[in-house]
Amino acid sequence: MTCFQEQPRTPVSATLRKSVVAVERYPWTIVLAVSMFLVGLSPRVAAQATPAALWIGTWATSPVQVDSHRSFNRQTLRQIVHTSVPGSRARIQISNLFGAQPLRIEDVHLAMAGDGSSILPGTDRRILFGGKPFVTIPPGATAASDPVAFPVPALGNVAISMFLPEPTGPPSFHPYAHQTSYVAPGDLSASLTLPNPESVTSWYFLTNLDVLGDQLQGSIVTLGASITEGFISADNANHRWPDDLAQRLANAGLKIGVLNEGIAGNRLLSSGMGRSAEARFYGDVVEQPGVRWVIFSDDPINDLNSLTAHPAGDQLISAIATLIRRAHEKRIKFLCSTLTPYEGADHWTPQGEAARERVNAFIRNGTLGCDGVIDQDAATHDPSHPARYLPAYDAGDHIHPNEAGLQAIANAVNLTLFSGAIASATGQDR
Repeated sequence: MTCFQEQPRTPVSATLRKSVVAVERYPWTIVLAVSMFLVGLSPRVAAQATPAALWIGTWATSPVQVDSHRSFNRQTLRQIVHTSVPGSRARIQISNLFGAQPLRIEDVHLAMAGDGSSILPGTDRRILFGGKPFVTIPPGATAASDPVAFPVPALGNVAISMFLPEPTGPPSFHPYAHQTSYVAPGDLSASLTLPNPESVTSWYFLTNLDVLGDQLQGSIVTLGASITEGFISADNANHRWPDDLAQRLANAGLKIGVLNEGIAGNRLLSSGMGRSAEARFYGDVVEQPGVRWVIFSDDPINDLNSLTAHPAGDQLISAIATLIRRAHEKRIKFLCSTLTPYEGADHWTPQGEAARERVNAFIRNGTLGCDGVIDQDAATHDPSHPARYLPAYDAGDHIHPNEAGLQAIANAVNLTLFSGAIASATGQDR
């Protein structure tokens, strides 16, 4: 797999930045980009004009590079996603961020997922883009659909089907979905089931499912690496710790979306799997619909557990402080997580352990600027050997928690961190 090479970022607006990326790489898109800008639409939301502040993300994933071993052509892609908050209207977002050519999508449908590749009868709705049943997305851009009336449930599985009528080239994708989706030849987007489909465990092109609804209270972005993404958790079980957090929020009567922007292998300081957390912070956090909080989790563990460079704690602390500043500039609350133990993992070193402990001390002492602390370390480490996981939470490789450990991380999130939403839910003034 070819890693995406980071490019220097300039402090431009989200709308302009998306346009600049596409124009620099593909000059023929300048006319399209400028025309969108002049009418007040960005490449990310070019297909609709609903005020972005009204939308709340109920599901999201982060695209990384491209799958160089895959291309779609005259095939239906039916992808299953697990929601966090309910809504009465919905839209989707489709990304061609890392594509090398225009991406055409046709005959897009939204339905409640049934067993396997099936959808529940009577739930299917067709999705349009600017009033049309198709959209062509330039390289480097993302398109949002028109709103459609659709009762999105909380904590439910939704099927999103799309027909890819021509060769896509290597697609932007999220490699480890921990969810089974389906591919079948021909245009079968409206079919109740797909005949003899191919199963895939990645998400392709699809990045967001957003909702409009009553009393929605914003969304939380969980930004991290494999622990956040749900590595080790069972496919189709929805036992990632952000899923567990969404369940806790729902049980508490809070209508807060949880958007999982974890990428296995991701790092804070440099490219690993996907762009670094620093490089992707704007697109994967700031631009998410309705975002009010970000929980920054396990990315620095991959910096420390690298085969090559082992950054000092001060480097990681400085980078986290930069992310906090960026979040606060956009009035997003930044919740810091301590780093979970990893002694016994393949590339653990005493130097890396010292840096982990320094980062955790800075987070806990309150001088870093965090709006709250989630002590993932205290929730998961072995009290008799704090540099290691509690055996009951160790997935076996000593760097990832098992599902019980993932639940422990979710349980460590104090729901009073979302005090504004809690006050709103109980009728108190914010």
